[in-house]
Amino acid sequence: MLRLFGGLKKLYCSPLDRKQFLEEVIFMDPLFILIGLIVLAVFFVWSLYNGLVTARLRVKEAWSQIDVQLKRRSDLIPNLVETVKGYAKHEKRVFENVTKARSALLSATSPHDKAEANNMLVGALKSLFAVAEAYPQLRASENFSTLQKELEDTEDKVAYARQFYNTAVLEYNTKIKLFPNVLLAQSMGFQSEEFFEAKEEEKAKVEVKFD
Repeated sequence: MLRLFGGLKKLYCSPLDRKQFLEEVIFMDPLFILIGLIVLAVFFVWSLYNGLVTARLRVKEAWSQIDVQLKRRSDLIPNLVETVKGYAKHEKRVFENVTKARSALLSATSPHDKAEANNMLVGALKSLFAVAEAYPQLRASENFSTLQKELEDTEDKVAYARQFYNTAVLEYNTKIKLFPNVLLAQSMGFQSEEFFEAKEEEKAKVEVKFD
């Protein structure tokens, strides 16, 4: 083996030395060739495993950011509903839809389920703000104004976190599906991750500003 690595230097020397080195490799003991192949295989598996672990950790970190922002928005919902209720108590169905969507989001666990619940909540919030638009006194309320700003800020952070997460998932899923990675990734416990997708009509953030 030392003769093999030592001979690599000859590749950068004269043509005669390179020819001599290649002849030595051709007639080398098969045992040395086998050892070299094993070393290369071990290095490949080690590199693949570490790379996939790193990519999966990025996905988990990105998902935690989405979770934080969704939780923050969910915490704003009760105060928002109560504020609007003070001016529009008869809009019972709208309040029920918002509360139901919030509960679904909090109980969801997988990215797919959370995405579905989030889409439902976004739609419910749009209806809630459509109701609020008909009440000038509500729109002028300091508490409502504060909730508007907090919700708008949270919507921006959710959108950014979703983009960051989906990019991390795309990179990770691509790695485990590329050849030859695909031959080993699943056996090492690496599975594709789900995207956090918003419906086309829900991609626009909730409008929380009034004229």
